[in-house]
Amino acid sequence: MTASSLPETVRIIEETTEQGLQRGFQLYVSQYGEIVADAGFGEARPGIPMTSDSITLWLSAGKPVTAVAILQLWESGRLGLDDPVQQHIPEFAGEERAEITIRHLLTHTVGIKQIAHGWPQVNWETIIERICDAPLLEEWPPGKRAAYQPSLTWFLLGEIIQRITGRNFSDYIGQQVFLPCGMEDSWNGMPQEVFDGYGDRISMMYQRERNELKTLDWHEGGRCTAPSPGSNCRGPARELGRFYEMLLHGGKGPDDINVLKSTTVELMTRRVRENLFDETLQFLVDFGLGVIINSNRYGADKVPYGFGPYAGDHAFGHGGSQSSIGFADPDNGLVIVAIANGMAGEPKHQRRARAINAAIYEDLGLHG
Repeated sequence: MTASSLPETVRIIEETTEQGLQRGFQLYVSQYGEIVADAGFGEARPGIPMTSDSITLWLSAGKPVTAVAILQLWESGRLGLDDPVQQHIPEFAGEERAEITIRHLLTHTVGIKQIAHGWPQVNWETIIERICDAPLLEEWPPGKRAAYQPSLTWFLLGEIIQRITGRNFSDYIGQQVFLPCGMEDSWNGMPQEVFDGYGDRISMMYQRERNELKTLDWHEGGRCTAPSPGSNCRGPARELGRFYEMLLHGGKGPDDINVLKSTTVELMTRRVRENLFDETLQFLVDFGLGVIINSNRYGADKVPYGFGPYAGDHAFGHGGSQSSIGFADPDNGLVIVAIANGMAGEPKHQRRARAINAAIYEDLGLHG
């Protein structure tokens, strides 16, 4: 499957590759369940083409996967969204933490000071200990202020999943989220033998520094095999697309396998956090439960990690740092996943993402 029906989109991808913003790119687009594009461009590694089968790093674009796992446990009555985190992780102790709930973690309304938790060099248990000991920010009543958390609070969500289910995080999301969605090549902490088997299918990641792309070590085994609930999902772009197709289909995966109830999808994708200035993103950004909700109402040409100027008001999804986006637009029946293997720096990435998202709608005649 090529992207021949998206000529302007392809032009921008090729142009930004020539400009040195990435070496390779994956694109997946479907509309009302029909695949429009499933393609790779450029290189996954030096001399290795990026194809639609390449294993790419989604970074924070994978956060909604963890959110779905939490909501499955909520559906089954094994946790409450307003449960204090301390109820499930007693080590998250102290009177000042007593009011922090699972809902606050999902909506990034917890004032935990950013610390170096040591991933992936240290083990999961040590990371949880360090996060539980992290100081809270002053004058931050939970739920009243907002600051996007790249990873700390998502490790807490992963630990809650582990303690409730008695299963490790990677195994739970693999069996309960990825496979029911038809995501057979998606992982968050892949087994060593899987890593070894993929070989050059795993795309490298690059960081743009001083107008050059520098190779990161994020394709190596130490990172690929270490779970991080907020930042280390990997797989082909089309599989993240299948995840969003499941959500658009009322929580049903392929063959109508139930992943979530339709009412839970509605809860997840409505505006739960609204009209709050995000002190990390430095902009007004609305959130559902673990997903960003279209925030163009606050300025479509400035909102970070948005879905482009033409996305419907009910669009929801999540971006990955300086590189990726996955979202669904119920108003247009669209699923879009765009993954670059180059972290271009925030300004250049935001321009790249807005241009690509806009071009997809224009190519499909949805910009009127």
